[in-house]
Amino acid sequence: MPTTATPPSRLALYLDLIRWSRPAGWLLLLWPTLAALWIAADGFPGWHLLAVFTLGTILMRSAGCCVNDVADRDFDRHVKRTAQRPITSGAVSVREALAVGAVLALVAFALVLTTNAATIAWSVPALAVTILYPFTKRFFSMPQAVLGVAFSMGIPMAFTAVGRDVPWLALWLVLGNLFWVLAYDTEYAMVDRDDDLRIGMKTSAITLGRFDVPAIVAFYLLLVAIWAAALAPLALGWPFWLAIAAVLAQVAWHFTLIRRRTREGCFTAFRQNHWIGFTLFAGIAASYALR
Repeated sequence: MPTTATPPSRLALYLDLIRWSRPAGWLLLLWPTLAALWIAADGFPGWHLLAVFTLGTILMRSAGCCVNDVADRDFDRHVKRTAQRPITSGAVSVREALAVGAVLALVAFALVLTTNAATIAWSVPALAVTILYPFTKRFFSMPQAVLGVAFSMGIPMAFTAVGRDVPWLALWLVLGNLFWVLAYDTEYAMVDRDDDLRIGMKTSAITLGRFDVPAIVAFYLLLVAIWAAALAPLALGWPFWLAIAAVLAQVAWHFTLIRRRTREGCFTAFRQNHWIGFTLFAGIAASYALR
């Protein structure tokens, strides 16, 4: 007799919903946040803040996936890459997804409550931008810029969590990080450009058109230039500058991946972006460790 496949458990579906098997997303959030935490604390920030920001980043990115998939469910069914997402396929209901997202966001907020009033206050606009982002793809020609704001909120929160005001340095780091998000999420958008054009989705890849590849390279170089200039007065030392050189080498590699605009090349470039963030964080952390 033919056997039927066992349907996945609710836990397996929820883990798929939050992209648990694809950690690149939360790593993109984590590395600049930890870099800012090390800079704000002038070195290792302590285990408490390290745990709060690491777990909080994973939880909020996971909650963001739930909101994103609910918002995009009518679009995702027309895109080959996303047609089998749990909400789009009907395996998880909208109510379930929102409940999972709410629980994750509440746990993240509970972690923030262990910090201080300023950090708690910053968590409110961070949540608001996370919820807003998926809907901007309907009317804003560069929704990746909104994602850049959402993915940069951990930077000012890192400074307030160590008991400091948000200095100009933090805002420069936010600006550089925003350009990085524009770079890698435009690579991501290039993967689905044909589908997005057909269904009327707005993305930076569509808006930039034939200038997409040079714009991405420019965004990467702006990240490097802004972070290098902003952190130069801190005299971090050779590990930081070695990291800057390594990031530039990765940018050159990304250009080779995306220059022909193939789906495979652009998707590979996006998935490997977390190494740029890790390289910058490692250079900063190593610099403080060697002081």
